[in-house]
Amino acid sequence: MSSPKPNVGRPLGPMSFNHVDGGTRSIGEGGDRWSILFVYRGKHCPRCKRYLNKLEAALPAWQEHMNVLVVSADTQEKAAADKAEFGWSFDLCYGLSVNQMRALGVYVSEPLSEAETDAPFAEPGTFAMRPDGTLMLVDISNGPASRPDLEEFLDGMIFNITNDRPVRGLA
Repeated sequence: MSSPKPNVGRPLGPMSFNHVDGGTRSIGEGGDRWSILFVYRGKHCPRCKRYLNKLEAALPAWQEHMNVLVVSADTQEKAAADKAEFGWSFDLCYGLSVNQMRALGVYVSEPLSEAETDAPFAEPGTFAMRPDGTLMLVDISNGPASRPDLEEFLDGMIFNITNDRPVRGLA
């Protein structure tokens, strides 16, 4: 069961994640750039790897407009192994806690077997934030097969940023 959906138009609130290369990375604290957070299922998910490989291929275009952060509930060892195997250069974080998953409003799944993983993990989620930490756009899925098209998503975010578009879908 997931927690309530995040409130677009409001600050997400500060959240920090452990970075595979050491230190932490934070979201929701404000700053001078837009940010995007991609939550992925983890090392056990081949769809996640394909999606993140597409993100890596398009990363310069994304980084021209936004800070890019990617996080999963994986251990540092699992996240670092994927980074090394695939050559990912985006900010990759690990150790997403169940409390953080709930705060983000993503779906939380239990592993189906030890072959999958050994702890609860987050289903995919994408969170675009204005420089002040306000949520502009949220996309949450309850499974690995549904994610935003990266090319279309970036095009839409460039339009939103360039034209200072208001948040849509306010409750």
